[in-house]
Amino acid sequence: QVQLVESGGDSVQAGGSLRLSCSASRHTYHNYCMFWFRQAPGLEREGVASIFIYNGGDNPWVAPSVRGRFTISHDSAQNLLALDMNNLKPEDTATYYCALDPNTCDLDKADQFRHWGQGTQVTVSS
Repeated sequence: QVQLVESGGDSVQAGGSLRLSCSASRHTYHNYCMFWFRQAPGLEREGVASIFIYNGGDNPWVAPSVRGRFTISHDSAQNLLALDMNNLKPEDTATYYCALDPNTCDLDKADQFRHWGQGTQVTVSS
């Protein structure tokens, strides 16, 4: 079982920046997708970013709602997923989760994803 542990959540003021990290335990997947989702109280879970990781590279994607402010990246040597968030807004307040799945990069299939972290809280005040 792959363990995912998020960190980096904090309370910041609007306009600030945060870097979230997701540390993955050792696994044997060669081609797989990792994701960042967020969920605010009373709202549906939202896919924020994904990255397809393969031998020799990766292919990131960021949701239009945060594009230009959020960046997803992956360090294969450290098995570390990151989400750099700039110009944060109060509407970015949510619990942020990372996920990993070896079979799909389709965010609409999140309910089927094999591995999830416990989440890290981001609070942005105006």
